[in-house]
Amino acid sequence: MSYLDTTHDVYKEAALTPDVGLCCTTNPIWELPGLKIPKIMQEMNYGCGSTVNARDLTNNPKILYVGVGGGMELLQFSYFSRQKNGVIGIDVVEEMLDASRKNFKIAEQENDWFKSEFVDLRSGDALHLPVEDNSIDVAAQNCLFNIFKEEDLKKAIEEMYRVLKPHGRLVMSDPTCEQPMNETLRNDERLRALCLSGSLPIAEYVKALTDVGFGTIEIRARKPYRILDSKHYATDELIYIESIEVAAIKDPMPEDGPCVFTGKAAIYFGDDDYFDDKKGHVLLKNQPIAVCDKTAGALASLERDDIFISESTYHYDGGGCC
Repeated sequence: MSYLDTTHDVYKEAALTPDVGLCCTTNPIWELPGLKIPKIMQEMNYGCGSTVNARDLTNNPKILYVGVGGGMELLQFSYFSRQKNGVIGIDVVEEMLDASRKNFKIAEQENDWFKSEFVDLRSGDALHLPVEDNSIDVAAQNCLFNIFKEEDLKKAIEEMYRVLKPHGRLVMSDPTCEQPMNETLRNDERLRALCLSGSLPIAEYVKALTDVGFGTIEIRARKPYRILDSKHYATDELIYIESIEVAAIKDPMPEDGPCVFTGKAAIYFGDDDYFDDKKGHVLLKNQPIAVCDKTAGALASLERDDIFISESTYHYDGGGCC
């Protein structure tokens, strides 16, 4: 039995018997006017953050969500879409699809604006998405990709890239870990299914996205997630796992490499009204501007005493140099 079979069984069981402790189900949810999340959806929120962001969801986008859980994020996406089949939900676990259908009926009773027909639920595999090329504006996954091993992760990202329209975005939340994990943890199929032992360092996670062709990466949040300790896990040292929220945008790849925003900013404080680096970046005096890591490096290399570059905050909310 492969690790994907183990993952299937874990989430089949979680669909039949909701498990509040399975993943980070205590995460805050969107508080929006007229939106009520049924309790059962909250209990089945098997994610580690949020992939729903209002600035991604303007102009009636076509939305794809892979790994439906109890349907909570599908409902939240529908809040912004409100059109028949405006949101596609895909899952390989039939029991999870059935649970979502039942939960949508409850959501209809609690939200007078919502209709189950807003969501097109499909049986499918993240490695072989039943979706047409270049047909999706916003794709999302929450605490799924970290489960995949290297080759399967590459395939899953390639599939998301394939179905996105040009300039479409893949919005994700996944656990990450900067510490090395031993092979016992890495090869524990249940821990991988539980979104723990498949966690990658952020740099490797970003590289997996840019290697497939995403030209712009936004790291929007970085938060504490879990601890693996020697009392409960096969490790001699305490391992700290974080979750990140990331958007990968299907922009053309720049000749000098991808634009990766990790929350750095540049501030010009010289004698002139502005500084122009003659490469498309204009810094107004005393006005912080978000810069990608590549631009931050180029500005720092000028060794000017009137430009300050902040450290990465791992929080980015739009705008800036690119």
